[in-house]
Amino acid sequence: MQVAETGVDLGKSICSVVGLDEAGKVVVRRRMRRETVITVAAKWPGCVVAFEACCGAHHLGRLLAVQGHEVRLMSPEHVRPCVKAQKNDDRDAEAIAEAATRPTMRFVTLTSEQQLDIRRDIGCAIGWSPSEPRS
Repeated sequence: MQVAETGVDLGKSICSVVGLDEAGKVVVRRRMRRETVITVAAKWPGCVVAFEACCGAHHLGRLLAVQGHEVRLMSPEHVRPCVKAQKNDDRDAEAIAEAATRPTMRFVTLTSEQQLDIRRDIGCAIGWSPSEPRS
């Protein structure tokens, strides 16, 4: 079982993971906790790991990049057209993996901890607090 592309749909505590081989066939389909995703991915040789871009994806992406994986973050609006049938976590993960293989897909850059700190400081300076919605 050689995983070339991995799509991860992040939930609050459980993640759906779908691994594709070089031909695009699903070889892994599992649900696991976030901590388990990190330990399972450590056993795989370096591959592409794709997420929908969110704060949790940046954190998990940094952890997986240290393990030698290529992390790709995509805007959820670009993943949505790849969902094949009724929306659920497993199909979302498969759509994320498939969208990451598209040659024209636009990816979001992985944000470092320093960049997040700068954003937080700027937000505090202009009077925005993380508990308030942005207007």
